[in-house]
Amino acid sequence: MTNIAVKLAETVRSFGVGAVYGDPVEIEGQTLVPVAISWFGFGGSGSDETTSGIAGGGGGGAAIPVGAYVTQENGRVAFEPNLISLLAVSIPAVWVSGKALARIIRALKK
Repeated sequence: MTNIAVKLAETVRSFGVGAVYGDPVEIEGQTLVPVAISWFGFGGSGSDETTSGIAGGGGGGAAIPVGAYVTQENGRVAFEPNLISLLAVSIPAVWVSGKALARIIRALKK
């Protein structure tokens, strides 16, 4: 049986800056560096020596593209957001903030 700690270490090594910033892409004289929010999780397994049962679990992750750093011909670098992704991410945050504010107002009225 392979060592689970070694396998997890090999998997986690690929995360980090490379998971958030993509490889630069050259398009029509501009260099784009994609930026994303990412998170991940994983699990493990175990066995009981008295029985032949082995149990385990796993995980996953997600990445949300939030924009790109754009380098133009004149050397200027600017962050250009992906408005659709930012809108999709901000809608739940605005909804939760509204619900919290409504509860606070209701509590203060009492």
